Amino acid sequence: MAENKYERKARRKQTKAKHILFQDTGISCSDEPTKYVMVANAGLVTGLQQEQLLELCLPYGGVDGIVMLPGKSYCFIIFKDILYASKAYAAIHGKIKLTPNDSGPLYLAYAEKVPELSHSWNYDQKPPGLILLEEFVTEDEEKSLLNCIDWKTSASHLGQTLKHRRVKHYGYEFQYDTNNVDKECPLSENIPSECNFLWDRLKDKNISVLSSFPTQLTVNHYQPGQGIPSHVDTHSAFKDPILSLSLGSSIVMEFRHQDGRVSPVILPQRSLLIMSEEARYAWSHGITPRKMDVIPTKNGDLTVQQRGDRTSFTFRFIRKGECNCVYHDLCDSYKKKYKKSEADTNCDAVAAKLESLHVHEV
Repeated sequence: MAENKYERKARRKQTKAKHILFQDTGISCSDEPTKYVMVANAGLVTGLQQEQLLELCLPYGGVDGIVMLPGKSYCFIIFKDILYASKAYAAIHGKIKLTPNDSGPLYLAYAEKVPELSHSWNYDQKPPGLILLEEFVTEDEEKSLLNCIDWKTSASHLGQTLKHRRVKHYGYEFQYDTNNVDKECPLSENIPSECNFLWDRLKDKNISVLSSFPTQLTVNHYQPGQGIPSHVDTHSAFKDPILSLSLGSSIVMEFRHQDGRVSPVILPQRSLLIMSEEARYAWSHGITPRKMDVIPTKNGDLTVQQRGDRTSFTFRFIRKGECNCVYHDLCDSYKKKYKKSEADTNCDAVAAKLESLHVHEV
Protein backbone atom coordinates (compact mmCIF):
# COMPACT_ATOMS: atom_id res chain seq x y z
CA MET A 1 0.00 0.00 0.00
CA ALA A 2 1.36 3.39 -0.97
CA GLU A 3 2.18 5.89 1.76
CA ASN A 4 -0.04 8.93 2.15
CA LYS A 5 1.51 12.37 2.60
CA TYR A 6 1.28 12.19 6.40
CA GLU A 7 3.08 8.85 6.51
CA ARG A 8 5.78 10.15 4.15
CA LYS A 9 6.28 13.19 6.38
CA ALA A 10 6.50 10.99 9.47
CA ARG A 11 9.10 8.77 7.79
CA ARG A 12 11.19 11.80 6.76
CA LYS A 13 11.06 13.22 10.29
CA GLN A 14 12.01 9.84 11.71
CA THR A 15 14.95 9.39 9.33
CA LYS A 16 16.30 12.83 10.15
CA ALA A 17 15.97 12.17 13.89
CA LYS A 18 17.88 8.88 13.58
CA HIS A 19 20.81 10.65 11.94
CA ILE A 20 20.85 13.40 14.57
CA LEU A 21 20.72 10.88 17.42
CA PHE A 22 23.63 8.88 16.00
CA GLN A 23 25.70 12.03 15.41
CA ASP A 24 25.03 13.31 18.94
CA THR A 25 25.36 10.12 20.95
CA GLY A 26 26.54 7.24 18.75
CA ILE A 27 23.27 5.45 19.54
CA SER A 28 21.52 3.70 16.65
CA CYS A 29 17.80 3.32 16.19
CA SER A 30 16.13 -0.03 15.63
CA ASP A 31 13.67 -1.16 12.98
CA GLU A 32 12.29 -3.64 15.49
CA PRO A 33 10.40 -2.55 18.61
CA THR A 34 12.43 -1.96 21.78
CA LYS A 35 11.40 -0.58 25.15
CA TYR A 36 13.42 2.58 24.43
CA VAL A 37 11.39 5.12 22.46
CA MET A 38 12.92 8.33 21.15
CA VAL A 39 10.62 11.36 20.89
CA ALA A 40 12.19 13.20 17.97
CA ASN A 41 10.62 16.63 18.32
CA ALA A 42 10.14 17.27 22.03
CA GLY A 43 12.80 17.89 24.66
CA LEU A 44 14.25 20.43 27.05
CA VAL A 45 14.97 22.90 24.22
CA THR A 46 11.31 22.87 23.13
CA GLY A 47 10.12 23.51 26.68
CA LEU A 48 8.89 19.98 27.30
CA GLN A 49 8.01 19.08 30.88
CA GLN A 50 8.35 15.38 31.61
CA GLU A 51 5.01 15.19 33.40
CA GLN A 52 3.26 16.16 30.13
CA LEU A 53 4.89 13.29 28.26
CA LEU A 54 4.33 10.82 31.07
CA GLU A 55 0.63 11.64 31.23
CA LEU A 56 0.39 10.97 27.49
CA CYS A 57 2.20 7.60 27.67
CA LEU A 58 0.84 6.00 30.84
CA PRO A 59 -2.42 4.75 29.25
CA TYR A 60 -0.34 2.38 27.08
CA GLY A 61 1.57 0.74 29.94
CA GLY A 62 4.16 1.15 32.68
CA VAL A 63 7.00 3.62 32.28
CA ASP A 64 10.38 3.19 34.00
CA GLY A 65 11.75 6.61 33.19
CA ILE A 66 12.04 9.62 30.93
CA VAL A 67 15.48 10.81 29.82
CA MET A 68 15.80 14.45 28.79
CA LEU A 69 19.17 15.71 27.53
CA PRO A 70 20.36 19.27 28.20
CA GLY A 71 20.39 21.40 25.05
CA LYS A 72 18.47 18.86 22.94
CA SER A 73 15.07 18.99 21.25
CA TYR A 74 14.48 15.25 21.65
CA CYS A 75 14.07 12.89 24.60
CA PHE A 76 13.48 9.24 25.46
CA ILE A 77 10.77 7.18 27.14
CA ILE A 78 11.82 3.94 28.84
CA PHE A 79 8.84 1.58 28.98
CA LYS A 80 8.73 -1.40 31.33
CA ASP A 81 8.03 -3.77 28.44
CA ILE A 82 8.40 -3.82 24.65
CA LEU A 83 4.66 -4.47 24.35
CA TYR A 84 3.87 -1.17 26.11
CA ALA A 85 6.34 0.65 23.87
CA SER A 86 4.72 -0.86 20.76
CA LYS A 87 1.25 0.23 21.85
CA ALA A 88 2.41 3.79 22.51
CA TYR A 89 4.32 3.94 19.23
CA ALA A 90 1.32 2.76 17.20
CA ALA A 91 -1.00 5.26 18.87
CA ILE A 92 1.24 8.34 19.01
CA HIS A 93 3.79 8.37 16.15
CA GLY A 94 2.74 10.97 13.59
CA LYS A 95 -0.80 11.10 15.01
CA ILE A 96 -1.04 12.79 18.42
CA LYS A 97 0.01 16.27 19.49
CA LEU A 98 1.49 16.70 22.95
CA THR A 99 -0.63 19.82 23.51
CA PRO A 100 -3.44 21.31 21.39
CA ASN A 101 -1.29 24.35 20.62
CA ASP A 102 1.55 22.33 19.06
CA SER A 103 2.07 22.82 15.32
CA GLY A 104 2.24 19.10 14.62
CA PRO A 105 2.17 15.59 16.10
CA LEU A 106 4.99 13.82 17.91
CA TYR A 107 7.39 11.68 15.89
CA LEU A 108 8.87 8.57 17.49
CA ALA A 109 11.58 6.01 16.82
CA TYR A 110 12.80 2.88 18.60
CA ALA A 111 16.32 3.24 20.03
CA GLU A 112 18.76 0.48 20.93
CA LYS A 113 19.50 2.17 24.26
CA VAL A 114 19.33 5.58 25.93
CA PRO A 115 22.19 7.94 26.81
CA GLU A 116 23.54 7.89 30.35
CA LEU A 117 23.27 11.16 32.24
CA SER A 118 26.11 12.10 34.59
CA HIS A 119 23.63 13.63 37.03
CA SER A 120 20.19 12.05 36.85
CA TRP A 121 17.30 12.60 39.20
CA ASN A 122 17.23 10.19 42.10
CA TYR A 123 14.19 10.00 44.39
CA ASP A 124 15.95 7.59 46.75
CA GLN A 125 19.04 9.64 47.65
CA LYS A 126 18.27 12.70 49.74
CA PRO A 127 20.80 15.41 50.61
CA PRO A 128 22.73 14.64 53.83
CA GLY A 129 21.06 16.29 56.81
CA LEU A 130 17.55 16.17 55.33
CA ILE A 131 14.89 14.62 57.58
CA LEU A 132 11.31 13.98 56.41
CA LEU A 133 8.64 13.11 58.99
CA GLU A 134 5.45 11.92 57.30
CA GLU A 135 2.01 12.35 58.91
CA PHE A 136 3.56 14.72 61.43
CA VAL A 137 0.19 16.37 62.14
CA THR A 138 -3.34 14.98 62.10
CA GLU A 139 -6.13 16.14 59.80
CA ASP A 140 -7.74 18.09 62.65
CA GLU A 141 -4.43 19.76 63.52
CA GLU A 142 -3.95 20.60 59.86
CA LYS A 143 -7.32 22.38 59.79
CA SER A 144 -6.51 24.25 63.00
CA LEU A 145 -3.19 25.50 61.62
CA LEU A 146 -4.73 26.61 58.33
CA ASN A 147 -7.53 28.44 60.13
CA CYS A 148 -5.17 30.37 62.42
CA ILE A 149 -3.67 32.37 59.52
CA ASP A 150 -5.37 35.73 58.98
CA TRP A 151 -4.79 36.60 55.34
CA LYS A 152 -6.77 39.84 55.70
CA THR A 153 -3.65 41.61 56.99
CA SER A 154 -2.08 41.35 53.55
CA ALA A 155 -2.13 45.14 53.13
CA SER A 156 0.65 45.48 55.70
CA HIS A 157 4.11 43.98 55.90
CA LEU A 158 2.60 40.97 57.68
CA GLY A 159 1.35 39.52 54.43
CA GLN A 160 1.66 40.07 50.71
CA THR A 161 0.87 38.56 47.35
CA LEU A 162 3.92 37.72 45.27
CA LYS A 163 3.95 36.82 41.59
CA HIS A 164 3.97 33.10 42.24
CA ARG A 165 2.07 32.78 45.55
CA ARG A 166 0.45 34.43 48.58
CA VAL A 167 2.77 35.02 51.54
CA LYS A 168 2.51 36.03 55.19
CA HIS A 169 5.30 36.57 57.75
CA TYR A 170 5.49 36.37 61.55
CA GLY A 171 8.31 37.52 63.81
CA TYR A 172 10.36 39.03 60.98
CA GLU A 173 9.65 39.67 57.32
CA PHE A 174 11.51 37.29 55.05
CA GLN A 175 12.89 39.34 52.15
CA TYR A 176 12.75 37.21 49.01
CA ASP A 177 15.01 39.49 46.98
CA THR A 178 17.91 38.77 49.36
CA ASN A 179 16.69 35.61 51.17
CA ASN A 180 17.37 37.55 54.37
CA VAL A 181 15.63 39.48 57.17
CA ASP A 182 16.13 42.87 58.77
CA LYS A 183 17.03 41.84 62.31
CA GLU A 184 16.44 45.41 63.53
CA CYS A 185 12.80 45.46 62.39
CA PRO A 186 10.74 42.76 64.13
CA LEU A 187 7.07 42.51 63.23
CA SER A 188 4.24 43.08 65.68
CA GLU A 189 2.83 39.55 65.22
CA ASN A 190 4.76 36.64 66.67
CA ILE A 191 4.42 33.02 65.60
CA PRO A 192 0.83 31.89 66.36
CA SER A 193 0.45 29.92 69.58
CA GLU A 194 -1.43 27.24 67.59
CA CYS A 195 2.02 26.10 66.37
CA ASN A 196 3.43 25.42 69.83
CA PHE A 197 2.42 21.75 69.94
CA LEU A 198 4.83 21.04 67.07
CA TRP A 199 7.90 21.41 69.28
CA ASP A 200 6.61 18.99 71.91
CA ARG A 201 5.88 16.50 69.15
CA LEU A 202 9.47 16.67 67.95
CA LYS A 203 10.60 15.83 71.48
CA ASP A 204 8.12 12.96 71.65
CA LYS A 205 9.62 11.55 68.45
CA ASN A 206 13.16 11.95 69.87
CA ILE A 207 14.10 14.39 67.11
CA SER A 208 16.64 16.61 68.88
CA VAL A 209 17.25 19.33 66.30
CA LEU A 210 15.97 22.30 68.32
CA SER A 211 18.01 24.18 70.90
CA SER A 212 15.36 26.92 71.14
CA PHE A 213 11.99 27.85 69.67
CA PRO A 214 11.73 29.30 66.14
CA THR A 215 11.67 33.10 65.94
CA GLN A 216 10.45 33.57 62.36
CA LEU A 217 7.62 32.01 60.37
CA THR A 218 6.76 32.43 56.69
CA VAL A 219 3.45 31.03 55.46
CA ASN A 220 3.20 30.45 51.70
CA HIS A 221 -0.04 29.58 49.93
CA TYR A 222 0.51 27.89 46.56
CA GLN A 223 -2.16 27.23 43.97
CA PRO A 224 -1.55 24.51 41.35
CA GLY A 225 0.94 25.86 38.82
CA GLN A 226 2.73 28.13 41.31
CA GLY A 227 6.23 27.63 42.70
CA ILE A 228 9.28 29.30 44.21
CA PRO A 229 12.71 29.81 42.58
CA SER A 230 15.60 27.69 43.80
CA HIS A 231 17.48 29.43 46.62
CA VAL A 232 19.54 29.02 49.78
CA ASP A 233 18.38 30.90 52.87
CA THR A 234 21.16 33.34 53.79
CA HIS A 235 23.60 31.72 56.22
CA SER A 236 24.18 34.81 58.36
CA ALA A 237 20.45 35.37 58.79
CA PHE A 238 19.28 31.96 60.02
CA LYS A 239 20.67 29.16 62.13
CA ASP A 240 20.41 25.44 61.55
CA PRO A 241 17.81 23.92 61.06
CA ILE A 242 14.99 25.21 58.86
CA LEU A 243 11.62 23.45 59.22
CA SER A 244 8.87 23.29 56.61
CA LEU A 245 5.39 21.87 57.25
CA SER A 246 3.32 20.96 54.16
CA LEU A 247 -0.46 21.35 54.52
CA GLY A 248 -3.33 20.96 52.07
CA SER A 249 -1.51 19.06 49.33
CA SER A 250 1.62 17.10 48.50
CA ILE A 251 4.36 18.50 46.26
CA VAL A 252 7.85 17.76 44.93
CA MET A 253 10.65 20.04 46.14
CA GLU A 254 13.88 20.01 44.16
CA PHE A 255 17.26 20.19 45.90
CA ARG A 256 20.26 21.18 43.78
CA HIS A 257 23.98 20.97 44.54
CA GLN A 258 26.62 23.09 42.82
CA ASP A 259 28.23 19.96 41.39
CA GLY A 260 25.10 19.30 39.31
CA ARG A 261 23.33 16.76 41.48
CA VAL A 262 19.55 17.11 41.65
CA SER A 263 17.46 15.41 44.32
CA PRO A 264 13.65 15.63 43.98
CA VAL A 265 11.99 15.09 47.36
CA ILE A 266 8.29 14.30 47.66
CA LEU A 267 6.74 16.28 50.51
CA PRO A 268 3.51 14.49 51.43
CA GLN A 269 0.56 16.42 52.83
CA ARG A 270 0.92 16.93 56.63
CA SER A 271 4.65 16.08 56.57
CA LEU A 272 7.44 18.03 58.29
CA LEU A 273 10.70 18.62 56.42
CA ILE A 274 13.82 19.38 58.46
CA MET A 275 16.74 20.93 56.57
CA SER A 276 19.91 20.69 58.63
CA GLU A 277 23.67 20.66 58.12
CA GLU A 278 24.63 20.06 54.47
CA ALA A 279 21.01 20.06 53.25
CA ARG A 280 20.46 23.47 54.83
CA TYR A 281 23.78 25.12 53.94
CA ALA A 282 25.08 23.52 50.73
CA TRP A 283 21.97 22.68 48.67
CA SER A 284 19.53 25.14 47.14
CA HIS A 285 15.85 24.22 47.23
CA GLY A 286 12.85 25.31 45.18
CA ILE A 287 9.52 24.30 43.67
CA THR A 288 9.06 24.24 39.89
CA PRO A 289 5.83 26.01 38.84
CA ARG A 290 3.62 23.31 37.31
CA LYS A 291 0.23 21.70 37.91
CA MET A 292 1.41 18.12 38.40
CA ASP A 293 4.50 16.26 39.60
CA VAL A 294 6.23 13.12 38.38
CA ILE A 295 6.58 10.65 41.26
CA PRO A 296 7.61 6.99 41.57
CA THR A 297 5.02 4.35 42.41
CA LYS A 298 5.51 1.55 44.94
CA ASN A 299 6.41 -0.95 42.18
CA GLY A 300 9.04 1.34 40.66
CA ASP A 301 7.04 2.88 37.80
CA LEU A 302 6.60 6.60 37.31
CA THR A 303 3.26 8.33 37.52
CA VAL A 304 1.89 11.86 37.67
CA GLN A 305 0.30 13.42 40.74
CA GLN A 306 -1.95 16.44 40.36
CA ARG A 307 -1.17 19.35 42.68
CA GLY A 308 -3.78 20.90 44.92
CA ASP A 309 -3.81 24.08 46.99
CA ARG A 310 -0.83 23.80 49.35
CA THR A 311 0.13 25.93 52.34
CA SER A 312 3.63 25.68 53.79
CA PHE A 313 4.71 26.83 57.24
CA THR A 314 8.46 27.52 57.17
CA PHE A 315 10.01 28.04 60.60
CA ARG A 316 13.42 29.68 60.98
CA PHE A 317 15.76 30.66 63.82
CA ILE A 318 17.22 34.18 63.63
CA ARG A 319 21.00 34.09 63.99
CA LYS A 320 22.91 36.56 66.16
CA GLY A 321 26.34 37.22 64.72
CA GLU A 322 27.95 35.56 61.72
CA CYS A 323 27.75 32.00 60.41
CA ASN A 324 30.74 29.73 61.08
CA CYS A 325 29.67 26.70 59.05
CA VAL A 326 32.06 24.56 56.99
CA TYR A 327 30.04 24.95 53.76
CA HIS A 328 31.94 27.93 52.42
CA ASP A 329 30.76 27.94 48.79
CA LEU A 330 27.36 29.43 49.67
CA CYS A 331 28.23 31.12 52.98
CA ASP A 332 27.96 34.91 52.93
CA SER A 333 29.75 35.20 56.30
CA TYR A 334 32.77 33.26 55.02
CA LYS A 335 32.90 35.25 51.79
CA LYS A 336 32.74 38.53 53.69
CA LYS A 337 35.50 37.39 56.03
CA TYR A 338 37.61 36.13 53.12
CA LYS A 339 37.23 39.39 51.19
CA LYS A 340 38.23 41.39 54.28
CA SER A 341 41.25 39.15 54.83
CA GLU A 342 42.19 39.49 51.16
CA ALA A 343 41.79 43.27 51.32
CA ASP A 344 43.96 43.45 54.46
CA THR A 345 46.64 41.35 52.75
CA ASN A 346 46.60 43.64 49.72
CA CYS A 347 46.87 46.72 51.94
CA ASP A 348 49.84 45.19 53.76
CA ALA A 349 51.53 44.42 50.44
CA VAL A 350 50.99 47.98 49.18
CA ALA A 351 52.30 49.42 52.44
CA ALA A 352 55.40 47.23 52.27
CA LYS A 353 56.05 48.28 48.69
CA LEU A 354 55.69 51.98 49.54
CA GLU A 355 58.02 51.55 52.50
CA SER A 356 60.58 49.85 50.28
CA LEU A 357 60.41 52.64 47.72
CA HIS A 358 60.75 55.26 50.44
CA VAL A 359 63.83 53.57 51.90
CA HIS A 360 65.36 53.25 48.43
CA GLU A 361 64.83 56.94 47.72
CA VAL A 362 66.46 57.93 51.02
